[in-house]
Amino acid sequence: MVSRVSLSHQRRNASSSKPRFSKHNPYLSSHGHSGAIPEPSSPSSTYAPSRPKRLVVGVTGATGTVFAIRLLEILRELGVETHVVMSKWALATGKYETPMLDADVRQLATHSYSPRDLSAPIASGSFVHDGMLVVPCSMKTLAAVRTGYCDDLISRAADVCLKEDRRLLLAVRETPLSDVHLDNMLHLRRAGAVIFPPVPAFYTRPKSLDDIITQSVGRMLDSFGIHTDGFERWDGFDWKSKQMS
Repeated sequence: MVSRVSLSHQRRNASSSKPRFSKHNPYLSSHGHSGAIPEPSSPSSTYAPSRPKRLVVGVTGATGTVFAIRLLEILRELGVETHVVMSKWALATGKYETPMLDADVRQLATHSYSPRDLSAPIASGSFVHDGMLVVPCSMKTLAAVRTGYCDDLISRAADVCLKEDRRLLLAVRETPLSDVHLDNMLHLRRAGAVIFPPVPAFYTRPKSLDDIITQSVGRMLDSFGIHTDGFERWDGFDWKSKQMS
């Protein structure tokens, strides 16, 4: 009985003599030996590392490769980190519509991937970025993203944006539109995607095709909080300088 009381007394003394998580608590050190608890790392360096804005760009085989090229040019000028994926038919369309080669387009991006590489960082939700633009977006890719049938890296990266609740913009390029196309767009809009047909804005009185392309790309970037001054924005009717005859 004496030994039991003595042992109980020792336990009470031990528990009250030092805090449970002291700097020399043996239960918090390796191999059961007493040791100092390491100071916590700075949250700014460990949990929230500084990085530039990071966007994913998917390029499909629909007409309008020039929009993707201008997008990458602007993002490069702004210092935005870009991760680009070009489909097989995007390469074919690009060669037909522009004088730029595949290598020229890829050099505009920070990183580029094969559409077959489903092990790429952008295929995982744990890879943090600020959103994705599919420019232009074919109806095939639209349907793949809508159904979640992700058999290439573009549709998979877009699917990741939806499940991670990140911004996803689809620059759909087709006309006229069938009820299937419209239903797919409505479904994805309700899922959070931005449906962005690159429609020219004639109120800016564009003087060239480049003006139209730059304005459309600038409006795309507005959706990601990137506001550029490279195109004319609507500021109301200026009756003094633009009188209607």
